[in-house]
Amino acid sequence: MTSARLLVTTLLLGATSFFYLRGGLASYPQSMAIVLRTIGAAYAISAIEAAFLRSGKGAPFLAYAHLVIDQLLWTSIVYVSGGATSGATSFYGLTVLVGAVLIGLRGAAFAAFFGYALYLLLTLGLSAHWLAPPGDQPLATYVLSLGDVSYQLLLNALAIVVVAMLAGYLSERLRQAGGELEVATRRYTEAERLAELGRISAWLAHEIRNPLGSISGSVEMLREGEAMSSEDKKLCDIVSREVERLNDLVSDMVDLSKTRAPEVEAVDVALLAREVVELAAKSRGAESQRVAYEGASGALVATCDPAQMRQVLWNLVRNALQANPPRGVVRVGVESAPGERVSLWVEDDGAGIDDDAKRRIFDAFYTTRAHGAGIGLAVVKRIVDDHAPHGASIAVENARAGPTGARFRVTLPKAP
Repeated sequence: MTSARLLVTTLLLGATSFFYLRGGLASYPQSMAIVLRTIGAAYAISAIEAAFLRSGKGAPFLAYAHLVIDQLLWTSIVYVSGGATSGATSFYGLTVLVGAVLIGLRGAAFAAFFGYALYLLLTLGLSAHWLAPPGDQPLATYVLSLGDVSYQLLLNALAIVVVAMLAGYLSERLRQAGGELEVATRRYTEAERLAELGRISAWLAHEIRNPLGSISGSVEMLREGEAMSSEDKKLCDIVSREVERLNDLVSDMVDLSKTRAPEVEAVDVALLAREVVELAAKSRGAESQRVAYEGASGALVATCDPAQMRQVLWNLVRNALQANPPRGVVRVGVESAPGERVSLWVEDDGAGIDDDAKRRIFDAFYTTRAHGAGIGLAVVKRIVDDHAPHGASIAVENARAGPTGARFRVTLPKAP
């Protein structure tokens, strides 16, 4: 915009020289002085503005200052070219467009208000004889009666308002389209990454799961041997846990790469949560912890895909078990929420999640643990996002049970 102002002021200087200097500088000394000083000030201000922009400081202030200076520039041109009836009043609309580009609807409205206020003050000043027309300009070009300039005031007010409304509307639509384009680009990139992950996952599922199954079966056969010492059995337990962890990792990668639209129906999510809690309490890795259901005892029916929501709860419970300290408690609850909604939450006694981690916790391959791939919560987020058109959402909160811990809350619409 600074370059555009320099271009416009240069063209203005050229036009002024062409029209005024043809008759000699002495023909219009006062008007020429005003115009040349105004253009010189615009050049100086543009240089200062460019220096500030190069430093990267005060960009919002500079944007508004840009609009103020430009409207002052046009007001001086209007003053020396006929006042209320000057054709240079159209330049006010140009600055309104600049305001829409720089700031948006607020910038367009500010430029329109400030420009018309200057035009109104100039017109009233000339009509009330507080301000005399330039002595070197033909007096016949200036309409000084307030009654005669009322039409010009109304016409210019209407023109500036229309330009401001159109410019503001178009700028907001452009910003919205830019945001939608950014979202679409991000989704396309995510889809490309998931497609690549799907190919890797399919290969992993084939190449890793078969050996894992053989290892798990062999360990179980060794465990049943009579010659096994207690120390050997502990080693077998470690192998079994690591085999299960690898199998879960492969499953998570496959789940993350699969994109299936949810098939929503009325689901008793309270019953679903109790089933997940019962399954998690018997799973490997929960021996030193407790998984408790603290939700509604009766039925709570929500609209969701039952298989996908079961997976969401299972991943959240598994994530809580991994975040918990030994002898910690994982609490699962389902309750009614305001606005005809149902809330499912999973809470742990871990170290909690700081603000920076909360912003990235659902990103694929982001993890705060030493042993973790950061896929389970990404699967959760993808499933909830797929349910978003049906009214689902997910949030991360601080745990209610103590000073530490985290609570993941999934909100679903109640079934009719």
